[in-house]
Amino acid sequence: MASSVGTTSETNESGSTPEASDSPARRGRVRGRRAAIMAVPAVALTAGLAILTAEGALGVQFAISGMPFTVTAESLDGTGFEQFGGLDNMADNSPNAGDTGGQVLVVTSAIKSATLTKLCQSVDLGGTNLLIKAGQGDKKVEATDLTTDSTELTGNASFGNIEIGNDASTLTKAGVKGPIGVFSQQADTVHIGDLRQTNYATTAAVFKLPGLKLSFSSKGC
Repeated sequence: MASSVGTTSETNESGSTPEASDSPARRGRVRGRRAAIMAVPAVALTAGLAILTAEGALGVQFAISGMPFTVTAESLDGTGFEQFGGLDNMADNSPNAGDTGGQVLVVTSAIKSATLTKLCQSVDLGGTNLLIKAGQGDKKVEATDLTTDSTELTGNASFGNIEIGNDASTLTKAGVKGPIGVFSQQADTVHIGDLRQTNYATTAAVFKLPGLKLSFSSKGC
């Protein structure tokens, strides 16, 4: 349970000429992407947790592989919660880009301090799964400055002192700030039972995994 989310010969900032950047095909792709991003907040509501998205927020500062991975936990409890949306970018010429242009629309969730019980993480490698489990016993998984960039999140959620509709650049609860003008939410505390995420990136300042077990399996989490 992490983001993010944006000369001579008359070239623009991207290095392309006005003719190339202003072509109807390119304008159509850009407008289509913006329309999709702005449409998500109106329809994406999972287990009472609003999925808040907008263009330009990056949850992580590295190039993602483009391979999604699943994370589940019996429960997650955190203090200092923030959530906003954005785009993650794959490495140039990634074979996983498909028709996405190398970008994935994600929801960035940031938690200042979190504990998780019965954590499971799996990634499909094509016929087999790399499986990681931790916190299956008495000791819980612990994380600080945890961020996840997700395309799907389900569970039973409750929040303490939640604020909805903040500008992402003004967030204070988890120490992470999104871009100005981005719709977001934050809360003092968060609890999610039966957590399940489809993630593209996770970061943490500290990640303690008691009882860590790594294996290959025919089944994921």
